Amino acid sequence: MDKADRHKKRMQSRKSVVDLAVAKAQDERGVLLVLTGNGKGKSSSAFGMVARALGHDMKVAVVQFIKGAMSTGEEQFFSRFPEVEFHAMGAGFTWDTQDQSKDKATSEEGWAKALSFINDPAYELIILDELNIVIGLGLLPLETVLSALQNRPEHQHVVVTGRTAKQALLDIADTVTEMKDVKHAFRDGIKAQNGIEL
Repeated sequence: MDKADRHKKRMQSRKSVVDLAVAKAQDERGVLLVLTGNGKGKSSSAFGMVARALGHDMKVAVVQFIKGAMSTGEEQFFSRFPEVEFHAMGAGFTWDTQDQSKDKATSEEGWAKALSFINDPAYELIILDELNIVIGLGLLPLETVLSALQNRPEHQHVVVTGRTAKQALLDIADTVTEMKDVKHAFRDGIKAQNGIEL
């Protein structure tokens, strides 16, 4: 058997395995995705899903925790779409605000906005950007968030981003991705760049 035939046989075998897995995956419902880890790309991945959802004419809501004090490319872009409710609700990085009571108040305000979308079945995809950060800092109670996510409309997809996701959130998630930091330009003295970090 030559190389081309061996390749064809391997691909036929792989196709059988993939086809069987696809045939078994018949549930259709909303999924909870958690994007966490120290690496870059958590929010970028979430906003890629926003673009994909728009391609399917889905109604989308975005609530950004922490990031409200600065203008971001994703906010400037996705705010152009009437199908996207975009709310940057944070007061900035906690090392900049240095005011825990203010951070708690803005986190609670952001959560109230997020909850209004979670409770509305018209929204098919909800991005809760940097929610893991505010939970990790104790600015929102984990149990409150878990309860809302578990009791959302059955068809609704939710994406939660941010470093250091709590294990209880990972446990209820359908898909978890951990971004690994291998190398970052910032450590070589390169500032955050428009279109890349901003």
